[in-house]
Amino acid sequence: MTPQHPDSPAPSLIEVEPYGVERIPDAERTATPFDLFRLAFGGANTFSTCVLGAFPVLFGLSFWQGLAATVLGVLTGALILCPMALFGPANGTNNAVSSSAHLGVHGRVVGSFLSLLTAVAFFSISVWSSGDALVGGAHRLFGLPRGTLSYVVAYALFAGLVLAVCVYGFRFMLFVNKVAVASATALFLLGAVAFAGDFDPSYEGSFTASADAATQAMFWPSFIGAALIVLSNPVSFGAFLGDWSRYIPAGAPRRRVVGAAFLSQLATLLPFVFGLATASIIATRAPKYVDPAAPDFVGGLLAISPSWYFLPVCLLALIGGMSTGTTALYGTGLDFSSVFPRLSRVRATMLVGAVSIAFIFVGRFALDLVQSISTFATMIITCTTPWMVVMIIGFFTRRGWYDPDALQVFNRRQRGGRYWFTHGWNWRGMTAWWVSAALGILCTDIPGQFVGPLGDLANGVDISLPLSLAVAAVLHLSLLYLFPEPRAAYGPKGPRWVPTREIPVPPITEAPAPAVAAV
Repeated sequence: MTPQHPDSPAPSLIEVEPYGVERIPDAERTATPFDLFRLAFGGANTFSTCVLGAFPVLFGLSFWQGLAATVLGVLTGALILCPMALFGPANGTNNAVSSSAHLGVHGRVVGSFLSLLTAVAFFSISVWSSGDALVGGAHRLFGLPRGTLSYVVAYALFAGLVLAVCVYGFRFMLFVNKVAVASATALFLLGAVAFAGDFDPSYEGSFTASADAATQAMFWPSFIGAALIVLSNPVSFGAFLGDWSRYIPAGAPRRRVVGAAFLSQLATLLPFVFGLATASIIATRAPKYVDPAAPDFVGGLLAISPSWYFLPVCLLALIGGMSTGTTALYGTGLDFSSVFPRLSRVRATMLVGAVSIAFIFVGRFALDLVQSISTFATMIITCTTPWMVVMIIGFFTRRGWYDPDALQVFNRRQRGGRYWFTHGWNWRGMTAWWVSAALGILCTDIPGQFVGPLGDLANGVDISLPLSLAVAAVLHLSLLYLFPEPRAAYGPKGPRWVPTREIPVPPITEAPAPAVAAV
């Protein structure tokens, strides 16, 4: 496609996006930090985030204890996430491609794999929670049967709409999120009116002064566990921020880009607190829906809602499902096309979408994965966080300097360049990632679902995420200091914090064609 002149009209919303993970031409990079805010906030200002917001109550916390855990999780997650927005404007490509600079030309597939798993998990959570809300609301409003057929139609509706938006690409997705941010926010605020009369901020939870010693001993594991579940939401965007920020001009002020990503997550306190507050009402008025053994937040919300709020719940489910689904699925289709170059962005998106939709139906109706998907998502985040740490430390040691041409070596099926390192692998970043990710999984403690071999290391407190984060930071910096990277990997100003060594840069060459066996 010929680059668009800055003064020419913007492409139509229904014009299929032509770009994959190649560097976006400067003339096409017309997005702003505020657009990034809308996409990141829109992807989380949804019904599925409300479900995550209910977990502090499911864990037995009071409203105020749950609010403290929620604020802690959102703030910590936002601080971890926001530097990941810087790679897109700097390189004009997505974060998996940018990771070539720190994990190597071949090591960048780690980011692609993590983004694929994250997209499938959070796309599934979005479709399941929104579909259940839509069917439940329609049942209360119109008497729609809550049978298998109703759920199949609801899930198919969400999945089909999301896939269509992702195929058209960035500009259409941005338009959908512009509408979704305003609409969902209005519906949440309307919900505050709907439940104001029933809400009691003095809800005590399980950890009261009269609770026995065994219950009291579970307070900190429950508090930390609730905070980590909340934290997983902003961290889940780490692999995707570059998909959207790559359309921001390289000259955009970094503080504004970082600030947009940070504020987008602070804004998610709206759906989180909505979920927390309504869960406390459900625990008081309809406690069977918050049974930790079989929680049903959607059912509980419909049970306590006034009849006039059923339609807004359906609208919130539809809008939220669209917003979360598109932000999760778009980037994975984009990146998948670079791993398999024979697939265009559109074809890769269709393929990933088809696999995700199949997973949704099989998991919901054949394997009953709806509950265990939350564990799957937590495990993915445990692996994604150290990858993000490696990227962030690499960005600061490189002073934000990258060679955009060398980043595209893998996508063009070439060899060599500044980021070739050892046969296409940077073992420093790779080692820091896999060691910390493996340690995090070993220390995971999700009672009733998954407890790793070292899960009881902190007496029931799940330390997997903070431990993997800390180990990744310390190990990566140590390896960069003890085993310096080539000086050519750094910009003209040189490295920050770490030494380098002089090693010739291998020239970028075409990869040898695969041998053809003689007949």
